[in-house]
Amino acid sequence: MANHDFGVVGETKPPLGLAPTRRNVLLGGFCLCCLPSRPRASPSGAMAMEEIAAGIHIRRGLDEEATTDNGDAIANIGFIIGSKGVLVTDAGGSRADGEHLRAAIKQKTDLPIKYVVISHVHPDHIFGASAFVGEGPVFVGHAQLAPALQQRGDYYKNILTELLGPDRAGTFVMPTLEVRDGAELDLGDRIIEARAHGIAHTNCDLSLFDKKTGTLLPADLLFVQRIPSLDGSLRGWLKELAALKGLGALRAVPGHGPVSLDWPAGSADIERYLTTLERDTRRAIGKNVGIDAAVKTVAASERSAWTLFDAYNDRNVAEAYKELEWE
Repeated sequence: MANHDFGVVGETKPPLGLAPTRRNVLLGGFCLCCLPSRPRASPSGAMAMEEIAAGIHIRRGLDEEATTDNGDAIANIGFIIGSKGVLVTDAGGSRADGEHLRAAIKQKTDLPIKYVVISHVHPDHIFGASAFVGEGPVFVGHAQLAPALQQRGDYYKNILTELLGPDRAGTFVMPTLEVRDGAELDLGDRIIEARAHGIAHTNCDLSLFDKKTGTLLPADLLFVQRIPSLDGSLRGWLKELAALKGLGALRAVPGHGPVSLDWPAGSADIERYLTTLERDTRRAIGKNVGIDAAVKTVAASERSAWTLFDAYNDRNVAEAYKELEWE
């Protein structure tokens, strides 16, 4: 999810089927000149962990694009401690980011790290997993994650390595447990439910639900304050959000934004944005407004509500236009 010479958060790939040309890199959104909106993390991605519910510790990512200074520590990452082990909820955007998280876990518990969840294919969520290989965990991902990594992983790795160097960047890790529908991840006194979603933010989104505390971890299916980035299906995303609202969760941990918020009330802003994007795009198509003109006006009413709006909205409009044009 982001706009930095490879677009860590958003449309951050060579579009499917396209070679990774310089043009595609720029369209993918990785802009090295972007300035941070708040103080940067250290190169290790060091930021305070917050216990948002019993045994659930989350680090807020920076509302920035990936830079050499912040080490791609821009996503919310964390861990859940059970009686028999630890689950990493998302490992971060670089090996350096993952190493910071692993150190934070070791400060809290001597229990083994049993699971490392890779919530989806975007770079700010995958490279931290390489810091955990030596722990021997089960790497958990959506059934479509491995194909997505095979298609995009080397492209992402080359760009992040150019930015951070090979040691800090790390590499991507293939899932060893592929979730096609749902799976239960056993931590002893708590079972974490992993759910594979239909095409939404991406085609390989995985969410977690801890029934013990009523905590939902939807990763990048939920953006707060930072503009959502569409790399899957607009209609699918709205559908999956509706399903998540029916789980009975009390709180949610966004992929980007505050570490915790009330649920389902916390879905209001992203649902408003996505609904506005859909409505305005349909209107533009209905009036035969071309895509180049549509990107300048669709969802413009949302500009003041989101950080990095100008970096992502035009690409969101383009994705929505392509999806809705021929329905």
